[in-house]
Amino acid sequence: MTYKTKISKGFQTVVPSEIRKKYSIGPGDLVEWVPSNEGVKLRFRKKTSLQDITGIVETKETDTVKLKKKVQRGESV
Repeated sequence: MTYKTKISKGFQTVVPSEIRKKYSIGPGDLVEWVPSNEGVKLRFRKKTSLQDITGIVETKETDTVKLKKKVQRGESV
C-alpha cells in the first residue's frame, strides 16, 4: 500500500497513523532520510536516552555527554 502526505509551508509533513502504529513511532523518535540510487529511503529510529546506554560500556571517561555523543557517532569508547 502507498501512503501520501503533503509538505507544508514550514517543510513539515505527517507520518500516516497506520505507519506510526505499525512501527511504534512516537514523539521524540527520529526519521532518518537516506539518499539512494532509487530515491530516498526513510528509516525510523527510537531516540536514544542516557538510560539506554548506561552500563553497556566500561570506560575511564566520566563525562556522560561526551560518552553519549561518541556512542551516537559509532565511535569506540
